[in-house]
Amino acid sequence: MYKKGQTVALFGGSFDPPHLGHKAVVKALISQSEIDKIVIMPTFLNPFKSSSFAPPEKRLKWLKEIFSTSKDVYIDSFEVEKHEKVPTITTVEYLLKSYDKVYLVIGADNLKDLQKWYKFDELQRIVTFLVASRDEIYVPQEFLKLFVQADISSTSLRRTMNIDKLSAVNAEEIMNYYKEKHDN
Repeated sequence: MYKKGQTVALFGGSFDPPHLGHKAVVKALISQSEIDKIVIMPTFLNPFKSSSFAPPEKRLKWLKEIFSTSKDVYIDSFEVEKHEKVPTITTVEYLLKSYDKVYLVIGADNLKDLQKWYKFDELQRIVTFLVASRDEIYVPQEFLKLFVQADISSTSLRRTMNIDKLSAVNAEEIMNYYKEKHDN
């Protein structure tokens, strides 16, 4: 699965829930010739949050279903298996054991809080940031920009419960889970 000498794009996040915006990011990454492999890494728990809506194992399962047919896309359970919050730098160091270069994919909305990330200065030295852009958010020149054709957030999706924003592979299961959770 992993090969030394290759580059990898690390696309981490809560994926709570995974949606078409995440698929759009992966589609944009697949078109990048300098990236050999895409690793999607759901968090056990976002380091900046105290809880998640769906348990990590469920989010991991949904991602595997959604991306099961995507070539060169691997869903990694490294963070979920830790059963605790995992700093991004720990995950990057894990990937650097198998890859020569890590592109760290983040949403443009994360730019404002990057300085708060654990060991950000060190992280900045060992990765190349690839920012999935949303039109209204400025991306500084020191970051590579990834143009994405979707503007969906998991937070707004949980509020609106719009099934059209979910992957057809498991949209009903995901929507039913969040509706049930919302009703309780």
